[in-house]
Amino acid sequence: MSITKRKPNESMSFIVIFFFGGFLGLIIGISLPTLSTTKLNLPSSLLPSIDLSCIRGHDAWSFMKNDDSTSSQDQLLNNPAKIWVPTNPKGAESLPPGIVNAHSDFFLRRLWGLPSEDLTSKPKYLVTFTVGYQQKKNIDEAVKKFSKDFTILLFHYDGRTTEWDEFEWSKQAIHVSVHKQTKWWYAKRFLHPDIVASYEYIFMWDEDLGVENFNAEEYVKLVKKHGLEISQPALEPNKGLCWNMTKRRNDSEVHKQAQEKPGKCKYPLLPPCAAFVEIMAPVFSRDAWRCVWHMIQNEFVHGWGLDFAFRKCVEPAHEKIGVVDAQWIVHQGIPSLGDQGEAQTGKTAWRAVKERCGMEWRMFQGRLTNAEKGYYKSKGIDFSNLLLHN
Repeated sequence: MSITKRKPNESMSFIVIFFFGGFLGLIIGISLPTLSTTKLNLPSSLLPSIDLSCIRGHDAWSFMKNDDSTSSQDQLLNNPAKIWVPTNPKGAESLPPGIVNAHSDFFLRRLWGLPSEDLTSKPKYLVTFTVGYQQKKNIDEAVKKFSKDFTILLFHYDGRTTEWDEFEWSKQAIHVSVHKQTKWWYAKRFLHPDIVASYEYIFMWDEDLGVENFNAEEYVKLVKKHGLEISQPALEPNKGLCWNMTKRRNDSEVHKQAQEKPGKCKYPLLPPCAAFVEIMAPVFSRDAWRCVWHMIQNEFVHGWGLDFAFRKCVEPAHEKIGVVDAQWIVHQGIPSLGDQGEAQTGKTAWRAVKERCGMEWRMFQGRLTNAEKGYYKSKGIDFSNLLLHN
């Protein structure tokens, strides 16, 4: 084996070339504009392979964002290779419209087979009951009044859900359980308009309703026939009545106006003499519910006062809101909700709940009035002149 010695001159030349090449590379690197990953038209399949957690000494987002002063949105709009669809739902602008699915539903699906074959039919309507197990007989009778065209959704305020499986229909129903909450609390959190958008009508009923004289399919036919966006079944005259507007009449299919006691209705086309249904058994069209849902306040759980404001969501309200006389129910007035409260100093549990209901009504009225005043003031309109129309 022979070893060839490198001459001193050759070694020096090698070192000079090495350092000169490194210096030249540094100069070129500094002179070139910063390369931003937002300008790279990489296939989307390659992006997940970039592990941002491996970047040290820099925030991952800072690494990915463009350093130019132009906003990322402007760049997306000006770069035909990037997707930016302003008409998509907020937060989904970077998705191609064909993949955006803004709505959901309560349709039950299988865990196997083709998704397209999951549903032999799609329910057209949704009915919700806020229930305690003690009212199981009442709810069983009520549910049987609704056909397979209805999705059944039970909100359980007592935490008891599995016991309901003694009823065959319960195994196909949707069950949501949160202790000691009301239907308006559930509605705000589980009935977002984009979740119930598949349903033409949403029934939001209490648990203490007698349904011997009610047929859900016939009810829907009458609602459509008379163009009602917000409605309720009439109440049997001799039980649970608070307002004449909801009292059943024997001579009509539907009524939209009523006479109240003197002083109750200053304006005949406003609640409670028109444009009014109660909160115990309202039925909303899909479009009306989208508006009403946004009006429900997060911290007001009882819904008192909402019934006087439903009219804000349809126009003209005295034509679009009505009571269906030909399909009526009985309000049994079972005070089960009060049992879910807690006794306060000198007050029973039921009294404490009732006081909260009244307090929420007053607070809601004040909040709605202030919101309207603020809006009209911003438009330079005298709010006092509009009270008659609002």
